[in-house]
Amino acid sequence: MSEDEANGDDESAEKPSVDLEAIGSDLDVVEADLETLESDLEAAETEADLDVVEADLETTRETLEAIEIPDPPESDDEDEEDDEPTPEEQLQERYDDLESNLSDIEDDIDDQRGPYAEDAVSETSSVRGTITSTRWTEEGREELLEVVETYLAEVDSLLESDLSIPDGDEAVPERLADALESSEAAIEDADLDADDDADTIAGLLEATDDLETGVGDSTEWGDLEVREQLRREGFYDVLDHVKDFPPEWSALKVHEKRGNVEMILLAYESFDSDFMEEHCLEALERMGPEEAIEPMLAKANRRDTTAMSILGKIGVADDEVVETLLEYVDSNPNLQQPAFRALGEIGAEEAVQPLANQLIAEKPDVRSWASRALGLIGDTRAIEPLADVLAEDEENRVRASAAWALNQIGTEDALETVAEYDDDRAYLVQAEAKKVDLEPAI
Repeated sequence: MSEDEANGDDESAEKPSVDLEAIGSDLDVVEADLETLESDLEAAETEADLDVVEADLETTRETLEAIEIPDPPESDDEDEEDDEPTPEEQLQERYDDLESNLSDIEDDIDDQRGPYAEDAVSETSSVRGTITSTRWTEEGREELLEVVETYLAEVDSLLESDLSIPDGDEAVPERLADALESSEAAIEDADLDADDDADTIAGLLEATDDLETGVGDSTEWGDLEVREQLRREGFYDVLDHVKDFPPEWSALKVHEKRGNVEMILLAYESFDSDFMEEHCLEALERMGPEEAIEPMLAKANRRDTTAMSILGKIGVADDEVVETLLEYVDSNPNLQQPAFRALGEIGAEEAVQPLANQLIAEKPDVRSWASRALGLIGDTRAIEPLADVLAEDEENRVRASAAWALNQIGTEDALETVAEYDDDRAYLVQAEAKKVDLEPAI
């Protein structure tokens, strides 16, 4: 055998032919398995049913992961442009879609499981720790007694137990903690089944939620000074009865309805309470007042995503606001999403290039969020990079976000770019293309 023939045999061995049709058939099998999984999950009624679906899902995942998609062949002509995806690229796109669908089914299984009795035990234990680690006023102790007695009565009704707050010389918080610990033991001893006792477990979780809320509303020692200060500032003046329970939340709702931003900010700054802070922030997010910029900036600088969202709702492209939000553009996805959205909502032109840089990020979600933020800003500099995403991105949902963004920008160039995709392979992209109306207004 000649040397050339030997070399030829080596090259042939290095590049075995790949049966793309067989790969496509393997993907068809996985696709059929996914349809069966979705049907089985919809019909699942018990934890055992979900276990079966989960086991089948793992088998399907192993089948999919065993499929190897070859890389597309390299073109001999480097200048050649081909808008049509190669067979290998089409197979890879199918593979990615199937992998995404598998993850969605996995999430749906988790969502369909439970609830479990252990969740009620865990929540009760957390409340018990709060009661013993907090200094309560005399008023607060009376409130706690009522809250815990109500909770124990509800547990007794659900479990047919006989729980009570023990008598003794111990302080109220310690006796309440003992009673709650007994309730945890009673729940564990009941050995509740997630399927057979679902209604009982749901009732226990509702009772523990009420317990947590009631303890959070009870008066701590530090609340006295704060309440006196707020009373002098007129915070409670909007109430017909100061004894409304809890008065702080009642007053907050009235102030929001009346647009009294200064009172909501006063409450936000005064109360050392997660409960009140949460409701203050929710009110500010609904209202979007400019007076909240400074405190929300301080909170956003501590990586707080709610504060970022509020800055977006306020919608003022203040230099310091933009600078703060830009710090999170190249951060982790949990911070990127609210930062991108806020930059889009305030129309931050300084963010166009940093956001455009994220259009080639590794994670599809990040590319999608960046596209939509650019659409909200509406700057024409984003048309070209968004057009590239629409033409080249491997994820259809990212391409759909780019199409949406171009529609939002709304210039003739942007709309013409989207309109070219009215017969696109992805329905969401088609839908955006069909929104375009290039006919001149009469």
